[in-house]
Amino acid sequence: MTLPHSFFKNHYFVLISLLFCVTCHLSCTSNTTSIIIEKKDEMVLIPSGTLNMGGDNDQADANEFPKHKVKINSFWMDESEVTNQQFKEFIAATKYITIAERPIIWEEIKTSLPPNTPKPADSLLQPGALVFHELTEQVPLNNPALWWRWTIGADWQHPEGPNSNLENKMNHPVVHISWEDAAEYAKWSGKRLPTEAEWEWAARGGKENTIYPWGNENVNEGKPKANFWQGAFPFKNIMSDGYSTTAPVKSFEANEYGLFDMSGNVWEWCSDWLDVEFYKKPNAEKINTQGPDVGFNPYNPYQQEKIIRGGSFLCNDGYCSGYRNARRMGSSPDTGLNHTGFRCVKNIE
Repeated sequence: MTLPHSFFKNHYFVLISLLFCVTCHLSCTSNTTSIIIEKKDEMVLIPSGTLNMGGDNDQADANEFPKHKVKINSFWMDESEVTNQQFKEFIAATKYITIAERPIIWEEIKTSLPPNTPKPADSLLQPGALVFHELTEQVPLNNPALWWRWTIGADWQHPEGPNSNLENKMNHPVVHISWEDAAEYAKWSGKRLPTEAEWEWAARGGKENTIYPWGNENVNEGKPKANFWQGAFPFKNIMSDGYSTTAPVKSFEANEYGLFDMSGNVWEWCSDWLDVEFYKKPNAEKINTQGPDVGFNPYNPYQQEKIIRGGSFLCNDGYCSGYRNARRMGSSPDTGLNHTGFRCVKNIE
């Protein structure tokens, strides 16, 4: 097993301090009234078409440009994120052990840390994961280690730590799931993880160049449209949407394709490697592009990262605006956090 670490990106050194501390993320058309939703086995048929992929507003990050066109074939997609109940059935059938539940092997994780990084005490190299902790005051937003804590005993069954459980949360999205865990579940279920292009095409729901799955109405206006952070991150969540962490899947309206929670709730793994320069490369416009062969992120040079999409209950406009259709982030394949889950897709047979 490897220890979740890439979340800190250019704050890699904080990982070690945390470990040593004892207490111590068709062409489309704007007219969608004629879309007919076809469902089967809790999956939605996503039509083929041409995605105008990339950033839509001034919140867009540099890695969301240039905007470019990608032809996408039709596919099936889970109408909601994989739940704790569904993941429990996978565990019961396969006896699979998630990465967060496995012993940590220092010889493995040190290969993706800066040279000469000191080894933490063996007592700290225990199974666990990173758990968000709400703060009591505003802090600089460039140091995620201030609100993420390495928590021994945190895993999919204990999302907030060893003293937590899944009581009344079986219909919530499963969390603390690494990319490797998600890929194993997908394989078992006869599905796969979506490509980044498939994910964005599905999120847009047939709308072209809109900021969110529901359109362009600001996420903070009108009725709650997603589970995200309302207030000042990371110390004051006024919970206008009714949730402080995950929400039951399907708690908010679906997009025009019939997909729930494509914004907020939990980040979702995609199959692609993260290359922050990929949109500038020819393969970005390849039909059904699978993304780059290798990742590239200058802020995390020691670790390859996989794409995560959709944002989570921790996103807001003052921090990451992860609930935007075009927002792209990365995390190492062995990383599980309590704001990251997944959904699956399936090819047309």
